[in-house]
Amino acid sequence: MTRTDPLDVPRPHAQLHFGVFFQGVNHWTIWSAPDSGSQIDPASFRRVAQTAERGLFDAFFLGEGLRLREVDGRIHDLDVAGRPDAITQLAALAAVTRRIGLVSTSNSTFNEPADLARRLSGLDLLSEGRAGWNVVTTDNAWTGANFRRGGYLDHADRYRRAEEFLTVARALWDGWEDGGIAGSAGAREWSAPDAVRRVRHRGPQFDVDLVPTLPRSAQGHPVIFQAGDSGEGRDFAARNADVIFSAHGNDFDDALAFAKDLRTRLRAAGRPDDDLRILPGTEIIIGATEEEAREKKRWIRLQQVTPATALGIAGLLWGIDLSGRDADGPLPKEDPVVTENDGSFGARRIADPRAVVAEWRAKAEAHGWSLRETVIALGPQRGHVGTPSGLADKFAHFVRHGAIDGFNVTPYLIPDGLDDIVDLLVPELQERGVYRTEYTGNTLREHLGLRDPLTHRSARDRRQAG
Repeated sequence: MTRTDPLDVPRPHAQLHFGVFFQGVNHWTIWSAPDSGSQIDPASFRRVAQTAERGLFDAFFLGEGLRLREVDGRIHDLDVAGRPDAITQLAALAAVTRRIGLVSTSNSTFNEPADLARRLSGLDLLSEGRAGWNVVTTDNAWTGANFRRGGYLDHADRYRRAEEFLTVARALWDGWEDGGIAGSAGAREWSAPDAVRRVRHRGPQFDVDLVPTLPRSAQGHPVIFQAGDSGEGRDFAARNADVIFSAHGNDFDDALAFAKDLRTRLRAAGRPDDDLRILPGTEIIIGATEEEAREKKRWIRLQQVTPATALGIAGLLWGIDLSGRDADGPLPKEDPVVTENDGSFGARRIADPRAVVAEWRAKAEAHGWSLRETVIALGPQRGHVGTPSGLADKFAHFVRHGAIDGFNVTPYLIPDGLDDIVDLLVPELQERGVYRTEYTGNTLREHLGLRDPLTHRSARDRRQAG
């Protein structure tokens, strides 16, 4: 791909944004290599966050793990596992970073707005306006079993609860007027009259009556992120979010189609079509040459999909226990046993396992693949692979043509998995004028180039396009 001409593209001055996602429970983070680090040592979190900040990343993200992954009622022991409470860990990182945003993935299905909004507001104040909230929902009963009411919510009900949750949270964040606190010791009163407003909300999901306890931070509200890819999820993001994550970042045409769909939904929601940042999740593998990058990718995939992991993934598809089989041998001869997939191992529900198995068998036979090679080849295709120069050209093309605003990077190695990106890729992006050379603001909202929070805008502001 040739370098993008900045005079012949729709967004010649667009800048690429990077976030880093510390995954926690998963099998994509390599735990068995000699230079793999701990998933729970505070030093690992600190090293990743500070490396990202050195690379001028917008944000550091932590997930919320409400329950360890299980298969057939047993803890799945092939994953790395180690998600401390996200807000607690991010508060610690606020003390050892200066600019990078700190984003908590916190669940709206099993949290309560008065509590979570206050903790997020506390993080926003402690970090001086660098907090964000990735609003997620949960659809599985095995996580719900941790909570008194148990069970789970239907898909549409999850988003109705999330939207009402966010409405209450925003009301709490807006409960204090700007400038309502005394600015000097000589003031007659600590707070101005009516500077703090009581919040009363009664709806289908929540019944709240309280006085907010914390003022707003320098950025007004924590930045709102959202990751749903369904129609309901995209509409929720168009109405509510500042940033959306997606799985549409590998192929340019697919990414552009997703971006166009989101912009249509934004306009339908009465918002400017550039009001939402699109950050697909991705993995970035860098080599000095294209061949070296491809070889590095092969090594990474073999580390990520170990023989036991391959058998575990295939066992969920077949619906039978494949442990003890030869992962480097042929695919199982048995037909799949169709059962209800409960979401264990993080697997998506498979509508027609027999059809998927038939496809796997046909392609494995055509290519001479083993079971493990089939799982790697036909499983989720993650990320971008190439040289620093080639990837910089590719990413510049993506962002300047409006397919993305950046990437949320998932390192395959902790704590050093960002080093190649920061040391090799970022300088190439800066040379092309598509990546910042310094932070120009202090808050996460400023890093992302976002407007004021939605509840702080006038009706005219909300209708303005661009």
